[in-house]
Amino acid sequence: MMVLAGRARVLGDDVNTDYLISSSRKKETLDPAVLRQYLLEDVDPAFAASVTEGDILVAGSNFGCGSAMEIAVTVVLGAGIRAVVARSFSRTYWRNAVNNGLLAIVADTRGVVEGQPLEVHLDGTRPELRVMTVPARILACEPLPPFMLAIREAGGLVPYLRRHRTLA
Repeated sequence: MMVLAGRARVLGDDVNTDYLISSSRKKETLDPAVLRQYLLEDVDPAFAASVTEGDILVAGSNFGCGSAMEIAVTVVLGAGIRAVVARSFSRTYWRNAVNNGLLAIVADTRGVVEGQPLEVHLDGTRPELRVMTVPARILACEPLPPFMLAIREAGGLVPYLRRHRTLA
């Protein structure tokens, strides 16, 4: 069983990729260690500096909508965030998350509050989001496809293909 623990960093609905990182930033560098400082800079210039390793992004519907910039996943990973839990994801963001090893979990996130301690428990394909309040609340999550977990465990699609030489 894998457990990711961190605090909730709550965003709303329709967080588009240009909010996550301005498309102009991809011209400067692709280094995640540098990109991390630009996470949500146009929405909240202080946000990136407030992120700590292990924070969990929690969002509403349609997370990652907009352009299909892979850098929008890179900036999240570069900031030390290993999971995003949202009510729904844009198809392209979800696929970019899978390809780059970011855990993208679908759950009803209403009621999760900024700063709350969270734990993502992953046992097989059934993730569980635990809001570590008193009493703790457990939020059911949609199951994850086994191929997504295998790609994530390998560190992303490219490392997976290097190891297995096939998607089968």
